[in-house]
Amino acid sequence: MSNLQAEEYKNFEEIKKIREDGTEYWNARELSEVLQYKKWENFAKVIDRAKLACNNSGFEIQDHFPEVRKMVEIGSNTVRELLDYELSRYACYLIVQNGDPRKEVMTNCR
Repeated sequence: MSNLQAEEYKNFEEIKKIREDGTEYWNARELSEVLQYKKWENFAKVIDRAKLACNNSGFEIQDHFPEVRKMVEIGSNTVRELLDYELSRYACYLIVQNGDPRKEVMTNCR
C-alpha cells in the first residue's frame, strides 16, 4: 500500500484498531466504506478472492481474516447478528489487489 495517496492513506489509518496486545486490525465493514463499496455482498466477494490469494501465498487465512460476529440494531428493538472480519494489514493489501479496478480509490491504492 505504499502507493496510497495522502487522502486514501489517511482514511485507511483512521479506521485502524489496536488490540490490547498491540496488534493492529481493520474492520472489514469499515474498510468497505473507505473503498467505496455500497453493498456488503459485493465487498464479500472481494474478501473471498483475497482469502484465496492469502491461501495461495502459503499463509493461514484465519491469521489474516478472523471472523467476528456483531449484534446490531435493525429497528423496533430488534437486533441481528452480522458477520465482520478483523483484517490484518496484509489482508487489506490483498483486498485492494483483488478489488474492483474501475473504482478510482482502488486505482489510487495500487
